[in-house]
Amino acid sequence: MSQPRPVLVLTHVAHEGPGLVARALDGLPITTRTVLDDPSPRLPAVADLAGLVVMGGPQDADDDAGHPGLAAERRLLAEAVDAGLPTLGVCLGMQLLALALGAPLHRRHGTEIGFAPVDVVAHDPLLAPAGPRPTVLHWHSDAVDLPSGATLLASTDTTPVQAFRAGSAVGTQFHLEVDPTVLDLWLTTPQMVADLEPDEVAAIRLGSRQHLAALRPGADLGLASFATAVRERA
Repeated sequence: MSQPRPVLVLTHVAHEGPGLVARALDGLPITTRTVLDDPSPRLPAVADLAGLVVMGGPQDADDDAGHPGLAAERRLLAEAVDAGLPTLGVCLGMQLLALALGAPLHRRHGTEIGFAPVDVVAHDPLLAPAGPRPTVLHWHSDAVDLPSGATLLASTDTTPVQAFRAGSAVGTQFHLEVDPTVLDLWLTTPQMVADLEPDEVAAIRLGSRQHLAALRPGADLGLASFATAVRERA
């Protein structure tokens, strides 16, 4: 009996792992790689994968000079969309997906850090369970335009493209994958909180008790829809 094809998870820093995405994919083989500083990473062929997940990080999605492996990630993302591979990009991962599909990046477009609502503007299995205006966790300052042919899924005034779908691929600028354990790690990681005031950190920690609990059922159902697509391919 042949083994199921794995899900490839690309990470960019140790503290930004797949969180609830991994929980949704429970039982499937997952390969986690960090290749952003490798100028010639050997990544698997899309045909050998059941799914692709690209996580967040503090890097700029177009910083090929500082992080040459990002170009290979974008190439893989473009190939994944062409092949209909179930693909999820989160934060930096969404930006890489957008660039892979020809959209520009806007550095320091507007900072959003902490819990705030997004307007869900189109029905999609990933976001629909969370409702029309869920309060989600933001942690970014860069933004992207909507790729040509993609469907805008969610928006805020500061960041007009908060989520989009392009065929089998979906990207979210915000963080559905975060649970209290992951957020606690972020809030105790100096790199994550270096630019925040102590009262801002305290507000995020306080808000997590309410907002993560309220979001969790919808996040689990939405990520389960992604996992279902992956299992059909595995």
